[in-house]
Amino acid sequence: MKPLNFNFVFLGQSILKYQVPLDIFTTINKIYEDKYKILYPANRQLVGKIENEHSLFYNGEDESKMKNHNMLPLIVTDYFMAIFKHYLNWNKIKDYDLHLNSVWVNEMKQNEYNPAHVHRGMLFTGLSSVMILKLPSTYGKEYSAAQTPQNGRLQILGAANGQFAKIDYQPPMDLRDFYIFPYDMRHVVYPFNGTEETRRTLAANCDVQFDPIKNRGAA
Repeated sequence: MKPLNFNFVFLGQSILKYQVPLDIFTTINKIYEDKYKILYPANRQLVGKIENEHSLFYNGEDESKMKNHNMLPLIVTDYFMAIFKHYLNWNKIKDYDLHLNSVWVNEMKQNEYNPAHVHRGMLFTGLSSVMILKLPSTYGKEYSAAQTPQNGRLQILGAANGQFAKIDYQPPMDLRDFYIFPYDMRHVVYPFNGTEETRRTLAANCDVQFDPIKNRGAA
């Protein structure tokens, strides 16, 4: 893989933003659109108030709600694992094991939303992600405080302390953006209105097995 370009925001824990290679981005959208009718609905596993939530990959212990499956080629799953490893290495996490748990797509229509929530896989320790696959051309009318728009936005909530600490992050959203952050960082997606276009994102969960005692000191 080529050297990665990324940015970061610190909210007590790190949020890293990557740009997805065009071939990976195109492949994921094509798989979702071509196989949409046979994809597993993911609503029973998720908190989103979203009608169209569909799984592309699941490799978990609990198959009571969904059977293990994989709709993704190796080039895509390898990319996910490389990004998750980069995040951990950049954060100086040592002696870890990774397990890609689940990958799914949320296709939001107007008035749908994703309430504040955290993620988990087979473990409570791991990495969440949000990849921007498709955006509407408008998010509709802001009924108040139009100078700070909220419609359709992702907001990630941190746990930093102190008078100058950054406590939340509402990233600008562009196609191919890919945000990585820990399972326990709460995040929310606000509803939008005034359009029949949809907002499509991908989420991937990766369990991280590591020793927090060995990794608690600053490097």
